Amino acid sequence: MTTAYGQGTEPRPRRADARLNRERLVSAAQEVFAESGPEASLNEIARRAGVGPGTLYRHFPNRPALLAAVLRERIAVLCARADELGATEPPDAALTAWLHAFLVHAQVNQGLAGAHLVEEQGKQGKQEEQGSGDAGGGLVDCHRLILDAASGLLARAQADGTARGDLTPDDLVRLVVGIALSTTHSRDAGQPGRLLSLVLDATYAPAAPANDR
Repeated sequence: MTTAYGQGTEPRPRRADARLNRERLVSAAQEVFAESGPEASLNEIARRAGVGPGTLYRHFPNRPALLAAVLRERIAVLCARADELGATEPPDAALTAWLHAFLVHAQVNQGLAGAHLVEEQGKQGKQEEQGSGDAGGGLVDCHRLILDAASGLLARAQADGTARGDLTPDDLVRLVVGIALSTTHSRDAGQPGRLLSLVLDATYAPAAPANDR
């Protein structure tokens, strides 16, 4: 069947198939990276998605592109959680619950983010030699999304008077990421939660007067 302009009607279902294949690849990558880490076989990801390696590389030309897609998917879930908590919970409870969710996210995904950053830095070095490119932009975008989510929840808690006013979203994000990184090899499973509790105690404590600092 053709249109009035003589063009076939096949591109639309092909586009739908392409979207479906991409979704399957990202879903499969979520599973395989979780099982085997960021260096997992791309061929195994393609196999689980039910597509050939060529289809994988058409959507994701290299490993960093696939890592970035998986990270963005996970960050989208984290940000949606922030929106949900902000709409249904009191400001302090919403911020507390989201910081706990963010700590889990940081613990689970630090390997993916680190691998993505290393690969992108390698690309950036080559691109700088060639005088082109903007490597690492995807990771910067992901960080911005997390900061925006933290900003909205912290602003509500500060406006409500429950969170100290001198904190910034970047403070909280760095503290939580620091907990995740510093406890990576800890044998004490409860340590990350205790450290986050200390951060939360400081978050909801009144700021000290300037002359006392």
